Amino acid sequence: MSSQDTLSRELALRIGLAARALPDTDAKRLFNVLTHCVGLPITEDKLGSINLKTLKTAQEGEFSNIDDLQLKKALHILKTDAEMGEALAPEIDAYSEGDMPGSVRIAFASNDATNVDGHFGSCSQFMIYQVSADEARLIDIRDTGIPAGLEVDDKNLFRAELIQDCQVIYIASVGGPAAAKIVKLGIHPIKLTGSESIAGIIERLQTVIAGTPPPWLAKVMGIEANNRFRFERAATG
Repeated sequence: MSSQDTLSRELALRIGLAARALPDTDAKRLFNVLTHCVGLPITEDKLGSINLKTLKTAQEGEFSNIDDLQLKKALHILKTDAEMGEALAPEIDAYSEGDMPGSVRIAFASNDATNVDGHFGSCSQFMIYQVSADEARLIDIRDTGIPAGLEVDDKNLFRAELIQDCQVIYIASVGGPAAAKIVKLGIHPIKLTGSESIAGIIERLQTVIAGTPPPWLAKVMGIEANNRFRFERAATG
């Protein structure tokens, strides 16, 4: 029996799906890296112990040139029951105020922890990321459930206050009254036309931050008004 035969059907499926999330990677390449990470046999518990740093440095840095967000997506898939859809919570990165100059704090309304697929008033969680031009960290996951015993008169306001330290929220859908509460707290809401991956949104946003941020983004980044004006002129030619 070969080492690959020791994998259960479920784990083999996860490795195959995770490999698809990584550029120029097939299941064999990922399997070899995972073997270097945790040894054989690869088990559920061993997969659960792998973090971003371990995956990125394994096998002499085989995946060192792959973007962190792509690696995090692959890790999420590896730790998800592909048949039942049950997942372990993504790993939260350490963050202290001031760690990432020029960054923005963003909330993503999500049900599956990897996509913006939730309505503001019904999503199960807010994924909170700190994003700069060259780095993105998942710094918190905030459950939207109302704690037992807490009386809430306005559910939308309760949810908005959960993310009041964020400058931006991406959502699949939001009603007018809820949007007004979000804006009143100084949060810029962005409603998508459909479900999109958080990793993809962050990648696009980082390109914008590194280039010419539009006035609304420059404002939430704390760029002074005279500089925002120069950004606007540069963007319009």
